[in-house]
Amino acid sequence: MSVVPGPDRGRRAFLRFLASSPLFATAGSLGAVFQDDFIISRPEEAINVMEFEAAARMTLPPAHWGYLATGVDDEATLKADREGFSHYQLRPRRLVDVSTIDMSVDLFGTKWETPIVLAPCGTIFHPEGAYAVARAAQKLQTLQILASGQEAKRPIERVMNVRGGPVWYQLYASQDLGDTLQTVKRVESAGAPVLVWTVDNLAGRNPETTQRLRRLDTRQCASCHTTEPRIGRPGGTPRQNRLTWDALRRIKDATTMNVLVKGIVTSEDAELCVQYGADGIIVSNHGGRSTETGRAAVDCLPEVVRAVRGRVPVLVDGGFRRGTDVFKALALGARAICIGRPYQWGVSSFGQIGVETVLSLLQRELHLVMAQCGTRSIAEIGAASIVRRS
Repeated sequence: MSVVPGPDRGRRAFLRFLASSPLFATAGSLGAVFQDDFIISRPEEAINVMEFEAAARMTLPPAHWGYLATGVDDEATLKADREGFSHYQLRPRRLVDVSTIDMSVDLFGTKWETPIVLAPCGTIFHPEGAYAVARAAQKLQTLQILASGQEAKRPIERVMNVRGGPVWYQLYASQDLGDTLQTVKRVESAGAPVLVWTVDNLAGRNPETTQRLRRLDTRQCASCHTTEPRIGRPGGTPRQNRLTWDALRRIKDATTMNVLVKGIVTSEDAELCVQYGADGIIVSNHGGRSTETGRAAVDCLPEVVRAVRGRVPVLVDGGFRRGTDVFKALALGARAICIGRPYQWGVSSFGQIGVETVLSLLQRELHLVMAQCGTRSIAEIGAASIVRRS
């Protein structure tokens, strides 16, 4: 048995003392201290999805961790995404028969067992990448949106074969719309039922954390993946975007797939999405990785829902870490929510089982809060379930 060095042994003893002390039982920062002090070595040790973050950081080299963790500029939007959920409080209901809880949701005619969706992310930090995610999605009957950046090594046809069913496909449109429409046709031929056009990075971004941690990592990107992620360069020229709303109309006219627009945060753009033929909207600030707006995605959700007026489904991503976060977004009018970093932490540190555990933890928490609030189905979660904090 190894002996813990004196100073570290003393620190751990002090933390145990604090944990047992009633004086510190409600100290908000104490939980964070213990969470940082203990790093899970197996997925089943995790008590919440945040514990996978430390495991991933320990697993990944600096440049990879920087790419996964970064926001943009001063990361105010990244922080706001988490803080936004504190703006809403729950209104629990008592003495409701919640012996049966139905968490299923219908999206474009397909029933999913959960409103928690796997957002499109560049799964470049695990040897199996999107395949590991696809197997986890199959096991837990969860919707997966395949990131376009996965295609070079993991074609959508193969991902769907591993998944055992269709996945949605995320599109980054080229300035040459002709090339983009060819991609749309190929994805449609592969059997994807839904196309998700991400529009919030067309002008570029400024991910300083990625650059800062990249300086600590002297490896060549080609040693583990074929291309360097599109992270921009300090002082570089912003991208010259020429795409307009007419591009949405052309994409929609070119396919029988349902087309969602991802990256909408205002009522004006939500209305234009509907006018130009979008079948749905994903409210998103790219997880704080796009424009430094300082606004939480969940705070943008209500104005988009009001503008849409039920004409198309609205999904949302950005900062989801708890079942209560999911519940609040559903109460604000989202049809479903998407997670990115949590399952990336899971797959980076433990592969398929990591993703499965992240999903299971969130589903368990959502089931619990639905029971506590007397909502037996997703349809019963509504405006009366929450209140805006004054």
